[in-house]
Amino acid sequence: MRLLLTGGTVVSMDPAVGDFERGDVLIEDGVIVEVAETIEAPDAEVIDATDRIVMPGFVDTHRHTWQTAFRGIGADWTFPEWAVATHGTLKAHYRPEDVYLGTLLGRLEALHSGVTTMLDWFHCVPTPEHADAAVAALRDIAGRSVFCHGAGWGTTGSVDAEIRRVRSALPGDGLVTMAFGLRGAEATSMDTVAEELKLAAELDLRTSLHVESEGIRRPVADLHEHGLLRDTTTFVHATGLGDDELRMLADTGSSVSISPDVELKMGFGWPMTGRMLAVGLRPTLSIDDVPSVGGDMFATMRTAFVVQRGLDGGLNSRDLLEFATVDGAHALGLAARTGSLTPGKDADVVLLRADDITVLPATDPVGTIVAAGHPGLVDTVLVAGRVVKRDGVLVDVDLSALKARLVASRDHVAAAAGVPLDGTWRPRPKTA
Repeated sequence: MRLLLTGGTVVSMDPAVGDFERGDVLIEDGVIVEVAETIEAPDAEVIDATDRIVMPGFVDTHRHTWQTAFRGIGADWTFPEWAVATHGTLKAHYRPEDVYLGTLLGRLEALHSGVTTMLDWFHCVPTPEHADAAVAALRDIAGRSVFCHGAGWGTTGSVDAEIRRVRSALPGDGLVTMAFGLRGAEATSMDTVAEELKLAAELDLRTSLHVESEGIRRPVADLHEHGLLRDTTTFVHATGLGDDELRMLADTGSSVSISPDVELKMGFGWPMTGRMLAVGLRPTLSIDDVPSVGGDMFATMRTAFVVQRGLDGGLNSRDLLEFATVDGAHALGLAARTGSLTPGKDADVVLLRADDITVLPATDPVGTIVAAGHPGLVDTVLVAGRVVKRDGVLVDVDLSALKARLVASRDHVAAAAGVPLDGTWRPRPKTA
């Protein structure tokens, strides 16, 4: 199968390929084979990209899709309130079918807004069936997904058998692959962290770890002292870390994922974008959770951009687009397959409307995407060359039926947990 995207403004995110005010992208069997100003391919199916910005799909390096049914309920919550609500109140009442629907609709939302690759950080694991439901949902969506199994979240003891069980079903050669969500030394012991990293290496799994510091604990320094920093680990948030700890991450080749909207509104502190760049770390971007914030990469880029510009005047719009594409792909170990419009990579491509009244005339396409982009611009989405959204509509998806099922799932969990849905619920964290 040959597919030609023709006549668009091409933003390749590959310096060797460059950008084109008017360019073509040729795809064969799901792989990009040529990017040029003009391509002759008379036997190819044509997608007219006139008045479109053609760019690589976004890469979200950390999102908890199982919580999708409770979108917006935590807009006013602090982090302790979110933790009590999701992990202390709601999670115990989730059935596998609730996990499936939240994951399914959450992944569809991401795909709809141009996120072709997403790491789903899963920590609703009371039974193996819950994990299987999440994997099934990701497989039912034609997106590129990394199932990050946080099997030990909120539990003690070994997770060896569960990680091995799920890994055997996700060998790593399809659109849905696997990573290991570590508990970290704050939730377990250094010996357990070492055991989990050893298991990850044995199973060829990348790892991801939530980490932050309030200036008293030095979690990265502790890991460094015990020889537990790896170039296959992504550290999520990393707020409050000392500059020397950030340098430790850079020196070991670790990656970082920032969620600027959540970090600011939940009280984590300023996103660490500028300080990370100063020591040689390339931040990647993530949504985190939609009960608290919006689920699109445009808003996430804009928050990271304006906050850092406000702090020190640093960054430019292309930096942000790199964080959201090529840098994210590198952090997930997928840089050879996605993140840029490079011949030889899979065709994960997004076409944005440049003729929409909210962005026209898009004189600087990169600046337009970062400063003024929004999900309403996402016209067409391809994953591995397959069109999954066309003319603004997801392909082969019965959204009306799925919406009804998600609302029913939300109502069931809320009723079981005794949670009102009238906007009056405010979780109460325990005080010391």
